[in-house]
Amino acid sequence: MIQTTREKILMTAESLIMQTGNAEVTLSEIAQQLGMTHAALYKHFKNKQDLWAAVATAWFNRDILSQTQIDPNQSQKDQLHDWLWAFVSAKKQAATSNPQMFALNTRYVDNHPQVLRQVLTNAYRDIDRIMGYHDAHYERAEAILSTLTVFTLPTFKDTWETPDYQHRFELNWSLIKNGL
Repeated sequence: MIQTTREKILMTAESLIMQTGNAEVTLSEIAQQLGMTHAALYKHFKNKQDLWAAVATAWFNRDILSQTQIDPNQSQKDQLHDWLWAFVSAKKQAATSNPQMFALNTRYVDNHPQVLRQVLTNAYRDIDRIMGYHDAHYERAEAILSTLTVFTLPTFKDTWETPDYQHRFELNWSLIKNGL
């Protein structure tokens, strides 16, 4: 598969974050690693915020959303339940298996609500598709996912290792399913 320059930039930015353990990698460092000028990055990204949003989105889609497979033979509610459980489980796993990228999301994405919404758009789209809502702006999907903040926001990550984690999820699910 041939990589586009944009994909190479994203991979290089993520690689530098992983190598340095620091989400504060500069555009100059990325350009230098790629053997291009700093200005050349702007052909692919409007600004640093645009690049970090793309890095976070790519990581989120690859390391979290790709873990949310469902069984199309199940009912919509069962599909949604399993998707949500896979989602929170993948988020929990990402916090421990890739702390640098998780930190990027924590420090950057969560501090920029529009970027957070952009990163979550594919998750909203998945929920919308499962439930057959066909909402142009994914309002119902966003509402469903927002009920799981204690299982998804990095602020709560220290509670993700408690023995009652799945029980708490199931209690939350029982409230969600009744409102679908």
